[in-house]
Amino acid sequence: MKKLAIVLLLGLSACAATAEPTNGEVKQVDNGSLTMWNTNSQSWLSVEDFWVEYAKNNGGLTWGKTDVYPDYDKVNEGDKILIQLDQGTCLMQFFHSRWRIANDVRRWNDQINDFGGCPHVFE
Repeated sequence: MKKLAIVLLLGLSACAATAEPTNGEVKQVDNGSLTMWNTNSQSWLSVEDFWVEYAKNNGGLTWGKTDVYPDYDKVNEGDKILIQLDQGTCLMQFFHSRWRIANDVRRWNDQINDFGGCPHVFE
């Protein structure tokens, strides 16, 4: 019985070690930059490439990549914009009547809120 328990435990450990990352999982690479797992392409992408792919698969970048927010009365629930700041870009999503960092809507990983322009979008 003990041998069976050990074999099962080792088998489960091996399965857990080879589990595929979840969509949006974040990994820091050797040069310090962040990458995100994209389930559709089965690959690690730069954060911005992940955002573009996410937007493409979820209605597109409604307002493109820009440094200017659109007029509030023209925005619809679910709209997305890749906002460009001096500090970098940040994917924003219009959710519950206001712009939010897309990560706050999708909850990929808390590290994303510190990436690029995301910490500065509301300044």
